[in-house]
Amino acid sequence: MSLRLALRDGWRTAGDLVFPPVCVHCAGLVEGGRLRHLCRPCATLVTLVQPPCCHICGHPFSGDVHGERCCAHCAELDPAFRQGRTCILLKGPGRSLVHALKYHRALQVLEDMAVLIRATPGMVDYVRGAVLVPVPLHPRKEREREYNQSWLLARLFAAAGGPGTRVAEPLRRVADTPTQTALDRRTRQANLKNAFALRKGADINAAERYVLIDDVFTTGSTLNACATVLRRAGGLNLDVVTFGHG
Repeated sequence: MSLRLALRDGWRTAGDLVFPPVCVHCAGLVEGGRLRHLCRPCATLVTLVQPPCCHICGHPFSGDVHGERCCAHCAELDPAFRQGRTCILLKGPGRSLVHALKYHRALQVLEDMAVLIRATPGMVDYVRGAVLVPVPLHPRKEREREYNQSWLLARLFAAAGGPGTRVAEPLRRVADTPTQTALDRRTRQANLKNAFALRKGADINAAERYVLIDDVFTTGSTLNACATVLRRAGGLNLDVVTFGHG
């Protein structure tokens, strides 16, 4: 994060004392509650994911499910990782939090995301003790945005995981691909072929557990492309986690 962004975030926090924050979803005033950037009514609409859920993407199932199950969404993914989890469903106020961070440089919503990560059933245990690897941005895009939101989220997951949980950046993005938002899985996979590579000097320890971190699980193509690079480098103990799913 740049010094300019850090200073701007500091001034924003000080300003909250005079001007209470507004909800990033409905633009109403936020007055109390566990979240500082979603009002109480909107905060109640955030769906935390809990088991039973798809063992690949983390999307929840309804009703009782016995054993590991794969949702229809992931049936054709052929993941290079073992399993995946997610914190929230990407809809309504939850989507607004992610979009505020990703597209509007609203770094202040990270404190709400930290609360939601810790509140997600089983999430703290899931990341504890792992090496957390954020999905990298292409240098051009990171210069434009001024930060990588996946790296910021990885820091939140690491803080939740506690001692022994750390962030590492063994991957780099070598292809400046167009936005993937409106593309289907097949097109995304084609765009992302050879888009990621291992950083020079990166040391992958087969004895470590690696967890790839991204903001959103959509088709899983980006995470799978990153997982393929890590697996080829010897990272066989490999899982993924995202903040949102949708």
